[in-house]
Amino acid sequence: MIEELEFLTAKEGFWNDRTKAEDILKEIKKNKYWVDELKKVYDGFEELKELFELAQEEEEDSMFGDIEKGLEDIESSVKGLELKKMLGDEDDNKDAILTIHPGAGGTESQDWAEMLMRMYLRWIEKKGFEYSLMDLQTEDEAGIKSATIEIKGKFAYGFAKAENGVHRLVRISPFDSNRRRHTSFASVFVYPEIDEDIEIELNQADLKIDTYRASGAGGQHVNKTDSAVRITHIPTGIVVQCQNERSQFKNKANALKVLKARLYKQKKEEEEKKRNKIESSKKEIGWGSQIRSYVMHPYNLVKDHRTGTETGDVQSVMDGNIDKFIEDYLISAGKS
Repeated sequence: MIEELEFLTAKEGFWNDRTKAEDILKEIKKNKYWVDELKKVYDGFEELKELFELAQEEEEDSMFGDIEKGLEDIESSVKGLELKKMLGDEDDNKDAILTIHPGAGGTESQDWAEMLMRMYLRWIEKKGFEYSLMDLQTEDEAGIKSATIEIKGKFAYGFAKAENGVHRLVRISPFDSNRRRHTSFASVFVYPEIDEDIEIELNQADLKIDTYRASGAGGQHVNKTDSAVRITHIPTGIVVQCQNERSQFKNKANALKVLKARLYKQKKEEEEKKRNKIESSKKEIGWGSQIRSYVMHPYNLVKDHRTGTETGDVQSVMDGNIDKFIEDYLISAGKS
C-alpha cells in the first residue's frame, strides 16, 4: 500500500489538480483503514486455526479455552467493524465536540449535568478515545453550568452523535432534606469537528468577543487575569465560551473551533431540511423531549425511548457502559 501510494504521488501530473489529488489521497487513507482492520481479523483467525490444529495433535484440552476466548474476540471485532461500516456519513469518522447543559431546576439539574459529564468521560476512556475539556463552567454549590468536551478518535462523532438530545434523571434528591423524589433534565449536543481544509467563513464584523475572569477551580491565576473568552456570532446568535486554558489566546482558539463546528453542523442541517430528510435536533429541555431516562427511584432502570433498549444496572451505565444504547440506536437509525 505504501509503495503504491509513493508511486501514485510521484506520477507525472498527479499534483496538477491539487483538489482532486487530495480527494484521492483521502479515499486511499479511508480504504487503507478498512484493509488494515480486516487484515487484523484475518490474521487473528489464522492464528487460532493453527492453535486449534496444535491442540488436536497434542490432545491438550486446556488450549481450547484460549481458542474459545479468541473466537469471541474475533466475533466482537467483526461486529464492531460492521457497526462502523454503517457510519457512512461524511462526518462520522471525524473527531467530535460534545456539550452538556443543565435544564431548569438549579442545583438538581446542574448536578445531573456533572453526572453525565463523568459518564461520558468514562465512556471515552473505555473506547480508547482521547479527550480534552475545552470549557467547564462549575457551580459553587454543586454540579456544572456547562461543559464542552473535545473527543478525538476514529469514528468519534459517528458514535457520540447517538447521544444528541435530552437526558432525564429521576431520583431521591441528595439536596432535599425531606428526601423527596426529583426529576432533572440535561441536554447533550454533539458536533463534528471540522477538517482544517473545510472553509467556514467567519467575518470579524459578525463576532462579538468578550474576555472575563474565569470562575471555579484553577488557582490564583484564574482570578487575576481576564483569560476566559466568550464569542457571540451575531447573525445566528450562537454563543460559545472557553476558560480552561491559562492563555487567553488558547481559549480564543478553542472557542473559534467550537463556533466553526456549530456553524458547520447548522449549515448541514439547513441543507438537509431543504431536502426534507431531517428535522431540527434541538428540543426543549423538559418533559416529552427526552431520548433516555435514568431512574434511580423507586426502581433502577435506564431506558432509551428511541429504541426501547433498557437495563436495570444503572451504576454500570453511569460508569460509562453505554455502548449498547449507542449501537442499538445506530442500527435502528440505519434501518429507517
